[in-house]
Amino acid sequence: MIHPTAVVGRDVQIGPFAYVAAGATIGDNCVLGPHAAVLGNTTLGGGCRVHAGAVLGDEPQDLAFKQDTRSYVKIGAGCVLREGVTIHRGTKPDTVTEVGEGCFLMANSHLAHNVRLGRNVILANGVLLAGYVDVGDRAVISGNTAVHQFARIGRLAMLGGAAGFSKDVPPFCMTKSGWFNRVVGLNVIGLRRSGMTPEVRLQVKQAFTMLYRSGLNVSQAVERMKTAFPDGPARELWEFVEASKRGICGMGRAADEEA
Repeated sequence: MIHPTAVVGRDVQIGPFAYVAAGATIGDNCVLGPHAAVLGNTTLGGGCRVHAGAVLGDEPQDLAFKQDTRSYVKIGAGCVLREGVTIHRGTKPDTVTEVGEGCFLMANSHLAHNVRLGRNVILANGVLLAGYVDVGDRAVISGNTAVHQFARIGRLAMLGGAAGFSKDVPPFCMTKSGWFNRVVGLNVIGLRRSGMTPEVRLQVKQAFTMLYRSGLNVSQAVERMKTAFPDGPARELWEFVEASKRGICGMGRAADEEA
């Protein structure tokens, strides 16, 4: 079912029982699987694939939401949204839930209202992102992990499965499955694959050491990083930490795992 006012691009394939509502926009070369729903004020960039049962642009699950609120979902080009993915639109007038280009959202992952994903983000099955979560480019979040509202996940971070986060995960960091608000080290493989030179990766490692292994508190570590790393990805690390409102995840220890 395609509403007459919906905008559908060239060479779009729409499967049986799919629904495209008034106000929806489907970019060129998109594919909608059976029973997929693209609701009003939702825009799909070109070349997206939406699998069976996904629901894009429904109302936010927010008791304060007003029915006449006009808000949006914007999904960049080349995204893959697997079975049962749900993405809700913004909860306040003229606000947006946004997915960057090239993202891969696996089955039953959920984006609440006003979430922002950068480019090439991967969410594994069952990932739950609460309202206003912000995820940086090329971050990977493993299956059944939940992120609290307003928390931030930095660029190239890699989060383990069945974990929980109510604090910010800094860029380039790795977390362990089943842990809560803890990092365990750097996403070394991700840094290599990103194209960073060995010299730049060394600076990131040194900045990480200042932050987590120097014995300094967070404020002291940030001041030292500012002096040592005025630019580059290491600067990105301290800028992220300095901007944190919820606080950052601490360093995991063996005692945490035993607990």
